[in-house]
Amino acid sequence: MNFNVREDILQMTSLWQGERFPDGRPRVPDKYLEALHSLALEEVWKPIFVKGYINQFEGRLKVLHNDGRKMIGRAVTATYCPIRPDLDEIVKEIGRSEGRTGTYNQWVVDSLVEGDVCVVDMYDKIYKGTFLGGNLTTAIANRTKTGGGVIWGGIRDVEQMKKVQNVQVFYRGIDPTPIREFVMTGFNTPTRIGNAICLPGDVVFGTDAGVLFIPAHLVPEVVDGAVKTKVKDMFGFEMITQNKFTTAQIDKNVWTKEMLDLLMEYIQTEEAAAAYRGIDWSEEYYLAEHGDPNDTQSAL
Repeated sequence: MNFNVREDILQMTSLWQGERFPDGRPRVPDKYLEALHSLALEEVWKPIFVKGYINQFEGRLKVLHNDGRKMIGRAVTATYCPIRPDLDEIVKEIGRSEGRTGTYNQWVVDSLVEGDVCVVDMYDKIYKGTFLGGNLTTAIANRTKTGGGVIWGGIRDVEQMKKVQNVQVFYRGIDPTPIREFVMTGFNTPTRIGNAICLPGDVVFGTDAGVLFIPAHLVPEVVDGAVKTKVKDMFGFEMITQNKFTTAQIDKNVWTKEMLDLLMEYIQTEEAAAAYRGIDWSEEYYLAEHGDPNDTQSAL
């Protein structure tokens, strides 16, 4: 057993072809993280879901700052299990041999860099499962600048945590007890958060509704697809209001050439759609002409 193993990370994220961090995690470009701030959850979720990534969202989490802010960053993952003395001693010895100091949760926070989000499976442990408190939340803010944490477990020192403005935390519950009686079993390995699965380097998209984990290799496509969904929704609302198209027509995955032509006209003439000019719609026109073999039902 070893932790944060570069070769393992490279293998499990092999579909990512771009830049990587020294530990091997995909380094999704900042421009995509910035673009995600202007998108809604459903706009980002849909392109992932239709590709078969159906276990990427978890909505049963509480949020530290309930003010509408989004938390977007690159995942550093960690997984824990209940205490067992022999395993605990072995794991701590491995950590010492790798130069790690402090407690298991400090191992993770000490590894964070700018733009990171720690994604932690504390097996829903809240009593003595308080992964973050005031000090470590401050450390996360200092290291990540705009990141935070997703904790399938507990937090403590909430009054202190709320004073840390440049961070967001999603969690399961609050308890005043310090963290105790747990063992690390994975560090930058596949990590389960409720009904969702997260790999190191996934882009974490956190909103008031919950957290979505976007596979790194899909981020460019997801952002482009979400942008298209956004302008199609704008156009669709207008067409339904004018009784030009029905909701059934607008909700189809594949639009007709007539609809696409009107969409292009809308984008070019409406000031509200000016930001969407220059988008490539060649794939949509191809599908309009040849059909989509997977389009067996209306869009989600």
